[in-house]
Amino acid sequence: MKVQEENMEDERRDEEETTPEQEEEVMKAALAERWQLIGGHTPSSSSSFSSFPFRGGEEDEVSVVIVTAEDESCPSEPFGTAHLSPTNQDAGMEDGGDMKEEEGEVTSPSAHLQQQMKRKLDHGPDGRTFPSGKKHCKGNGPLGPSSLVQATPTTFGDLRLANGHSAQRRRVTSGPPPTGLQDWLHTFQMWSGPERLLALDELIDRCETSQVKHMMQVIEPQFQRDFISLLPKELALYVLTFLPPRDLMQAAQTCRYWRILAEDNLLWREKCREEGISECESSRRRRCGTAVGPWKSAYIRQHRIETNWRQGDSGEPMVLKGHDDHVITCLQFSGDLIVSGSDDNTLKVWSAISGKCLRTLTGHTGGVWCSQMSVATVISGSTDRTLRVWDAESGECVHTLYGHTSTVRCMHLHGNWVVSGSRDTTLRVWDVSTGRCEHVLTGHVAAVRCVQFDGRRVVSGGYDFMVKVWDPDTEVCLHTLQGHTNRVYSLQFDGVFVVSGSLDTSIRVWDAETGNCVHTLTGHQSLTSGMELRDNVLVSGNADSTVRVWDVRTGRCLHTLQGPNKHQSAVTCLQFCRGLVLSSSDDGTVKLWDLRTGAWLRDVVALQSRGSGGVVWRIRASDTRLVCAAGSRNGTEETKLLVLDFDVDDKKTETD
Repeated sequence: MKVQEENMEDERRDEEETTPEQEEEVMKAALAERWQLIGGHTPSSSSSFSSFPFRGGEEDEVSVVIVTAEDESCPSEPFGTAHLSPTNQDAGMEDGGDMKEEEGEVTSPSAHLQQQMKRKLDHGPDGRTFPSGKKHCKGNGPLGPSSLVQATPTTFGDLRLANGHSAQRRRVTSGPPPTGLQDWLHTFQMWSGPERLLALDELIDRCETSQVKHMMQVIEPQFQRDFISLLPKELALYVLTFLPPRDLMQAAQTCRYWRILAEDNLLWREKCREEGISECESSRRRRCGTAVGPWKSAYIRQHRIETNWRQGDSGEPMVLKGHDDHVITCLQFSGDLIVSGSDDNTLKVWSAISGKCLRTLTGHTGGVWCSQMSVATVISGSTDRTLRVWDAESGECVHTLYGHTSTVRCMHLHGNWVVSGSRDTTLRVWDVSTGRCEHVLTGHVAAVRCVQFDGRRVVSGGYDFMVKVWDPDTEVCLHTLQGHTNRVYSLQFDGVFVVSGSLDTSIRVWDAETGNCVHTLTGHQSLTSGMELRDNVLVSGNADSTVRVWDVRTGRCLHTLQGPNKHQSAVTCLQFCRGLVLSSSDDGTVKLWDLRTGAWLRDVVALQSRGSGGVVWRIRASDTRLVCAAGSRNGTEETKLLVLDFDVDDKKTETD
């Protein structure tokens, strides 16, 4: 007992005689050992240790030790860490420190100091473990104390720590460690990397489910890193471009920094571009002075409009009555103007906002069978064998185009040129601004029923079962597309593919350059009366009461829009955009379908006389409005236009 007391006295004397230089050497040794354990290099001679007092309160004073070292693998990037220890060594001794006194064994002062430093390196000032292998960097200079205190959390574990939660993971406390554990761990550390992986594989195979679950709980937090906050802003924004808009909005709720990124205007401009939302729509939102960026505001507005389409939030339709009991044969819609043509020899210009008839265009001496519209310019074709060019704003007839010798049955406007097809078997190319006929295309041997023009080539379909591709400048027929066995009633042309629909029940896809038939689309049972082609997706409406969606590149039918809610009579007209398909029918309804799934969504319009004579002849739609031309063939429904508005309230959009 006396010997033990003498030894303890010697230890206390040695501790009192420890110089600051010795303490620093011990500190360096401890730091070097710790740095090697977490995968770093041994601090070189250029490593620096600096210490300064920091008073956290009236009584508490700690010494902050800053250690910076030059990483040999990346000399230009200094790294460092900091550790806090009480300036009063007695305080460290009074709280127990790492002093061990078991069965008369007492650690030396130097060993105690080294253990204390290692504990602080391992657990930090608040007892938490520093993330293993993480380098704390600050630009190109030494790490300052302020940056250490305000370090941004980079793992979910760090985030929990920032909120005051303990980082100490739950340890198994079922009893003392098994015999031989330390020997097994030592052997494991002696193995090479591949050998360790093999051992882990074998170990996992022998584990029970509860044991594997425990390993997952330990391992998973190590990989849950907020990598976005670690990236440069430009790269973080690039990563976020891969998220769909709905996920972007959820990401904005994660934390403040993610919200800043997710609100970026250029990021939302890209999302608007993907959805086909135009710049003019964004500019409109900017003028409204929305709180969020104009592109995000435009996207949100478009999303709400689509929701209105899908869920039916349009209010009561506006009814525009005119043309008495005559048939509305053609319908155009541009901006806030609606133009309807009828077999009563007139066209009417309506306001889509007020529903008022602004003016009636008179001059034709026969029924109007076709029309085209660009901004405020309207062109009409009639059974009186003429075309007329109108100013919709003033109601004035600007030009009367003479040349055809029979009914003008179809036309297509592109820029300042309009191409007309007639029952006289010819096509004519007109300059709208002068009213002059510049070219005559002859070659069909029966009435021309449909025409398309892309500014470079004219495509026509006729009652002679033929489809022809023309060069309008030379008036030469480039290709005669033969294959249909009955009249051609409908055409689509996107510059690459020509798609023709016929009374022979088939739809044919042609290569516009070679004139070859690429695909024959079969499935319809009657006349294909209307088609829409966009981005290689074709939607066709047929007299068999069905609508089909096709991929023109493969010739495959993607969807047949039918089922218990399908049309009960011939499809008269259709349109599709933004993932939605609208179809009208002789059954007196307009139905809305999901283009991607082929599912029926709802009946947008259902006439009171549906099923007993009510007909929806034509439909035209913009992003926010639907215009329907309706009536009947037996007097059960008066002739009228229905206007449905799916737009959203600007003020509501701004405040949401």
